[in-house]
This record gives sequence, C-alpha cells and structure tokens, in this order.
Amino acid sequence: MVRIILTLAGVMVLGLSLRPLFLPPEFGEHGYYRPGAVSDEANRQARNMTTESCLECHPLIRKIHVAGVHKDISCEFCHGAYADHIKRDTVVGIMPVVRGENIRTLCLRCHNKIVQARPPEMIKLVGYPEHQTDKKVRREHVCNECHHVHAPMKWVHEAREMMGLPKDQEVHSSWTK
Repeated sequence: MVRIILTLAGVMVLGLSLRPLFLPPEFGEHGYYRPGAVSDEANRQARNMTTESCLECHPLIRKIHVAGVHKDISCEFCHGAYADHIKRDTVVGIMPVVRGENIRTLCLRCHNKIVQARPPEMIKLVGYPEHQTDKKVRREHVCNECHHVHAPMKWVHEAREMMGLPKDQEVHSSWTK
C-alpha cells in the first residue's frame, strides 16, 4: 500500500513540476481563460463556409436550390468542405460530384426508412427498393433519374404538369420501364 501511495505522490509531483512547460505563457492571467485563444481562432483559416458562400459563384444552382426542399441543407454536406474548393478567392480544387450508384448512397444517408432517428414529418423517408416498386420504375434506377438533386421535387412536379395531373397525384411513368 505504501508503494502505491509513494508512486501516486511521485507522479503528482512530476506532473505539477512539468505543467509550466506545457502551458502558454499568458495562461492564468484571467483565470482559466487564455487571452490569445480568441485571436488564434479568428486567424485560423475556415474550412467550412455557408451555403451562401457557394451560391455566390453558382447562380444557376441558386435559383433551383433556394426554391427546393433542400434549401436548408449545406452544400458541404454533399460536396465536401469549401476550403477544398476555394482558397483566397481562387479555385484550388474541383468539388466531388456524386454520380451513378453513389447518388443512391448519398440520398439514403438522410432519406432511408431504416434509420429510425429521423422524424418522418420533417424528412421524406423511403425504403429501397420498395420506392422503385411503388413508383413502377426499374429497380436499378438511381434517385437523380427522377429527382433533381438540388430540388428533389422539381422534376416530379414538372412531369405532373406535363401530363396534366394535379400536384398531389402519383406519376406512374411507363416510359421509365
């Protein structure tokens, strides 16, 4: 028991004696607040920005995005961090555009019926492949064949309008089979 107590005391003495080596010099001037922390954070280059930052340079997407149900979803959720695309007002990288089968994976991150944590009254939940069967389209169809990725109901509403159907009536398209 004595060895354990002496070992713990030795670790505490060692820790307290080494502590000043690891603390910034201004630490403790204002309690447990380090005054330089605010300027350090202010000078750190931002990795993420707002959707508005993206829409400044993408006016065509702006028109579609702000009218769609995804208007509150950040561009970075699907495309990655702003800093990977723009640095100092210059394009430095191409943002990933999800295509093919990966679209389904991306959409199902939020819209998968299996994920029970999402409120169905806020997010349209679908089951795969039941959704394709219900809509009478091929099972291999990916989401963006019927839905515009930035405004998911845009093409559905346009199809209903072209077919002369009311907005709430189902569109069962035989031409997609």
